[in-house]
Amino acid sequence: MQKNTSVLRSKIILNITLILSFAIFQFGCDRTGDKREIKLGHALDTSHPVHKGMVYMADRLKEKSDGKLTIKIYPGQQLGSERELVELLQIGSLGMTKVSSGTLENFAPGMKIFGLPFLFEDRDHAFRVLDGEVGQELLSESEEFWLKGITFYDAGSRSFYTKARPVNNPSDLNGLKIRVMESVSAMDMVRSLGGSPTPISWGELYTALQQGIVDGAENNPPSFQFSRHYEVCKFYTIDEHTMLPDVLIMSTIVWNSLDDQEKQWLMEAADESTEYQRKLWMEAEEEALRVVQAAGVEVIYPEKSEFKDRIDEMYDEYKKDEKMAGLITQIENMRNEK
Repeated sequence: MQKNTSVLRSKIILNITLILSFAIFQFGCDRTGDKREIKLGHALDTSHPVHKGMVYMADRLKEKSDGKLTIKIYPGQQLGSERELVELLQIGSLGMTKVSSGTLENFAPGMKIFGLPFLFEDRDHAFRVLDGEVGQELLSESEEFWLKGITFYDAGSRSFYTKARPVNNPSDLNGLKIRVMESVSAMDMVRSLGGSPTPISWGELYTALQQGIVDGAENNPPSFQFSRHYEVCKFYTIDEHTMLPDVLIMSTIVWNSLDDQEKQWLMEAADESTEYQRKLWMEAEEEALRVVQAAGVEVIYPEKSEFKDRIDEMYDEYKKDEKMAGLITQIENMRNEK
């Protein structure tokens, strides 16, 4: 009797799981006849080059599939914050989203490598890494957490912006509370350069800057502009300490529901959008710096060697981990490749 009760209970749990999975799938990827629509939510403004890259991907996917597979985009945190969107992906309630590699390192430990300051020689070096074997390996790391990496979008280089005083060298960061993402590597980086790292969500940062909860933050020029943080912070130090790519990720629940042809269409569209987005990014960086300077922001170009001299200990610490040490060697060996 006890055995039969146990079997019955297991069947009930299985049926409930299947029902919930079906309901979840219906939300993350809707089907109408032979047509399917994937939902993509993100936290960016519609003028952001990464958003425009995703729109381009959606257009290319619709064209390639003759309308059989489409993407509907919900920008500006309509479906939740970056962290909430990742959680929706994990249960299949959302098809796709965009996250910073700094956020994704909580699910793909190898992504922590991008948090190392001055890892890349230049943008071309970064693209060789992202588009090559190292990048593909890192994209696959988060699959055990139901998150499939699709492609890397360019998010430029991150630099410091502050309210009360300019940062001309690392000592100017002493005593300043600098907002960072919920990323161990970002906190390590700011601490190594002399600041006090303070994790705050992106959506709450403007108010935190206004109220003095933090004294500054760090991000790329377009994000500094589109967030309007330049209205509060009038000093922008272009030290370009890290290059954290944005990562387009997909729920493995939704990905596994696609057939081989649909997967091919999606990956081709994503790859084409990557090239398109990188061109947009270059233009957006130049425009962002023009806008913030016109608004009264002092843009500072410090001697980078003074910042680089402060991060040796961070590299030494990372190299204690065999995986990190291997990635550092691989990336450094690619500096002179063309």
